[in-house]
Amino acid sequence: MSADTTRGGRSPGIDRSPSTIRQRVLRGAIGTTAFLVLWTVAALQFPVYLLPAPLEVAAAFAGQLSATATYTTPVVEAPLALPAILTHLLQSLQHYLPGLLIGSTLGVTLGVLVGWFAAVDDALTPVIRVLRPIPPLAWVAFAIVWFGIGHTGATFIVSIGAFWITFYNALSGVESVDSAVLEAAASLGVHDHPTMLRKVVLPAASPGIFTGLRTSIGQCWMIVVAAELVGPPGVGEEILIAAQNLALDVSVAYMLVISIVFLASDAAFRAVEREVLAWQT
Repeated sequence: MSADTTRGGRSPGIDRSPSTIRQRVLRGAIGTTAFLVLWTVAALQFPVYLLPAPLEVAAAFAGQLSATATYTTPVVEAPLALPAILTHLLQSLQHYLPGLLIGSTLGVTLGVLVGWFAAVDDALTPVIRVLRPIPPLAWVAFAIVWFGIGHTGATFIVSIGAFWITFYNALSGVESVDSAVLEAAASLGVHDHPTMLRKVVLPAASPGIFTGLRTSIGQCWMIVVAAELVGPPGVGEEILIAAQNLALDVSVAYMLVISIVFLASDAAFRAVEREVLAWQT
């Protein structure tokens, strides 16, 4: 066997070393440029109402930024004239944030309880197995009947999406806690459930719980578009209205709004996650 086949423990001819920041930026710029060129070339073959070019989308984005729309604040119901994009984004946040908060809180809580208490697991598993395959969109009719057309119904749809993601990640996190850690805690005097959960199980399961929360942040933005079928205004509704009017450049502009907000929220959450889970390093 030659020396080349064992160098660094890698197979010959395969380089799996991590990229430097410069390499990542350069390769990302090349990939993005290639994508935009291909998109532009493809768009030349079609009218704008079928496939807008990147520059046309940029112009539509700028147009929505310069246009104004009235945003009515919750609770006090004060009208504010804001850029159209900001208005519709704030409208979406009115059901995205409470839906994410409610669904994640219930999902993490129930996931921990089902993962830790066998009696709760036995009691709820049949119901969970029946309800889990039902997609959030299937609840749209119930949302309209129960809550009417508005933010509350959309909040209900978003919360269902957040619930299942965080539930299964919390459940998996609790179930994966090493039994040796539990035995060590018991030998040190931890014999009651609340203390064991607070000081041992939750910290050990926190990586899985955070993974679920981070995933739900992204997934719930996807659900927002469908949730706005219930009727509340927002980014998703603007995407649908623009598409129905064949203004696909405006539709894509609002799709980019979702991407930008997701990237910002994901970066913020990852910063919080690194801070909270710093004890693991």
